[in-house]
Parts: sequence; structure tokens; C-alpha cells
Amino acid sequence: MSRTGIATDSRVKEHDPGPGHPESPARYTALLAGLEKAGLLSDLKKIEVREASEEDLLLVHTPQYLALVEREVAQNRTQLSTGDTAISLHSDAIAKIASGCALAAVDAVLTGSVRNAFCAVRPPGHHASATRGMGFCLYNTVALAARYAQKKHGLGRILIVDWDVHHGNGTQDIFYSDGSVLFFSTHQSPWYPGTGPASERGEGKGAGKTINCPFPAGSGPSEIVGAFRNILLPAAADFHPDLVLISAGFDSRLGDPLGQFTLGDDDFLELTHMMTDLADRYSNGRLVSVLEGGYSLYGLATAACAHIQALLGH
Repeated sequence: MSRTGIATDSRVKEHDPGPGHPESPARYTALLAGLEKAGLLSDLKKIEVREASEEDLLLVHTPQYLALVEREVAQNRTQLSTGDTAISLHSDAIAKIASGCALAAVDAVLTGSVRNAFCAVRPPGHHASATRGMGFCLYNTVALAARYAQKKHGLGRILIVDWDVHHGNGTQDIFYSDGSVLFFSTHQSPWYPGTGPASERGEGKGAGKTINCPFPAGSGPSEIVGAFRNILLPAAADFHPDLVLISAGFDSRLGDPLGQFTLGDDDFLELTHMMTDLADRYSNGRLVSVLEGGYSLYGLATAACAHIQALLGH
């Protein structure tokens, strides 16, 4: 059995945000080409994927929001009315495929056909809330994966870590008063979307289950890897997650056009090893990583290769 699965579908290239947009279909092409060139694709088990159903999407999103997306995509609008998310005629279907890839990865990991999995998908998802798409995101893929693992597989506690350079405001909003999901985020601040101060720590049942680590432009491994080691690991030990999910945004890498962090590929290798060790300790190795940002085509490919090498145990 391959230790690591890959959940992907070449149709994700059909979501077209328009000429010159940073979240372009070329991201997918560059990522897969990088994995092929590095000889990693042959080491990964291909996970059979599907499109997320309306029932799946309703685990996180409201019926009114789903209807809005369907309606505005069918109207051939160029942007969702809820925020800065460019769309085209295929965007609704492609976002459902992206989310379906993550759900299939959860199934594969929790049934034991793979130990962990990477979802090479687009568009990203972590800015989407229950009622609003924004920041290139239509459906919150990682949040859907968490709720699906709880509903279908009966898991209790889910850890979501987000190392994208942008704060995962949608993920935070969805689980802010929940308590069954620990959300940990490192992100540039001040930066888009302007959320995620350290003072936001959850409320009600979710009090203390949101951990934000905002850092200024220019921050790198000492800040970000240090926060994972010194803040996340003790919190995870207290939380004892049944499953680890990663919002893997590679726009926190040095040289990304939409971020000003300075992580290198070795740092993503170290972060991933930290997460696989954590999953081994508390979650029987069960981990699913979902691609978020990463807008330098070269940087996305090399950072993702480092990430996957660590998932494979290299």
C-alpha cells in the first residue's frame, strides 16, 4: 500500500477566472508537472474522486448561498456578488469537484487505503464562509472535509492547520463556536482579508479552539515554524485530534507575488514532518492536506514537492 494518496481531477483547470488572474489554471499544470519531474507521481496512489453533492455542501454552507452560486454562475457573471471571487460558466461544477476530491481523500484515509493524502485542487476554499464566497474561494473545501469526517465516519475532534499567507477567515467563522474543531493559523498581518488577530480565540463551546498567529511581512521560519512547534504542538497534545487536516497554502513561500513571507522548501518539509509526526501520535497517522494558495508557478511546484516528499516519509 502506498503511504500517500493523491486526490485530483484535471477538470479543475476548467475554472477560468480570466486573463492575468493569479489563481489561474496554470497553477494546476505547474503543480502536476513539478510532481512528475520530481518522480513523485509514481509514488502516490490515485484516489478515485467524485463531485461533492448538495447534501455534502450543506454540511457547511447554507441553501441560500448554494442557490446564489448556482444562479450567478449560470448568469455568466464574472464575479460572485458576495466578494472578490472570479467565476466562469464551469466554476460551480469545478468547485464541487475540488470539494469532492477532499471528501474522497477523507474516505481513503479513514478506510485505511492510504495513510495520508494530498488534494491537488483549485479553486482554493479557506476564505469561503457558510454564506459568502470571497478571496478566490467558492466552497470551503477543508471545512467540508472536517464536517464530512465527523458525519460519515463518526470522528469527534478535528485539527485544521492553515499555513497559507492569508488568514483562513471562512474556516475560522464556520467553527468559531463549535468546539469539536481546533483551528490553528499562521498568516501575514496586516494583509488580506484583514482578519485573524491573536485575540480571536473562539466563543461558547469553541472558546480557546481558535489559535491565530499573525506575523508581519518578511517573517519566515523562526516565526512560523516556531509557532507550530511552540504553540500548536502543545495545543494539539491537549486536544488529541482524531484527524489532521492541512490548508496547505504555498503563497507563504519566499517570492510569491501575493505574499511577503520568506519560507523555503525545506521549511515546508519540516512543517509537514511536524504534522505527520503529530498525526502519528494522536490520529493513527490520518492526515489530509488540501491545496489553498500559491501563485508563483515555480514556487508552488517546488514547495508542494517538498510537502509531498514529507507526506511520503522521505
